[in-house]
Amino acid sequence: MKPTDTRTQTRGPMPNRAPLDAVTARWLPWVVAIAFFMQSLDGTILNTALPAMAGDLAENPLRMQGVIIAYMLTVALLIPASGWIADRFGTKKIFFGAILLFSFGSLLCALSSSLSMLIGARVIQGLGGALMLPVGRLMVLRAYPRSELVRI
Repeated sequence: MKPTDTRTQTRGPMPNRAPLDAVTARWLPWVVAIAFFMQSLDGTILNTALPAMAGDLAENPLRMQGVIIAYMLTVALLIPASGWIADRFGTKKIFFGAILLFSFGSLLCALSSSLSMLIGARVIQGLGGALMLPVGRLMVLRAYPRSELVRI
């Protein structure tokens, strides 16, 4: 058998896209950008709030590392499966479900009265966050032709 040079192979043409209505074309990039911002902010802002949160929960600040680890580990474990999940159930459903899950997790974090409850809420938040980034990006890539992606 003759070896195949995969560097010169290209994927077939992108599937035909249904034209976007004006409202979707205008707001989709903004919705995805806001979701990206929420996820990025959530991944970093907690570090500055940990001492105050530890005081509110009557915990040792050194024990609060589980709050950060729970979120990051959940995100890291689920991101590889996010493409398959989006293909299986639909990008729109998964993306908006991820926003709801992330928001629900955020609400649970705000209502947490113990460290273990906060860690559980961060896992729920991480489930939503892990799906928001890659699936949001996938939605934009599938919604616009390649020539328009630079303008977005």
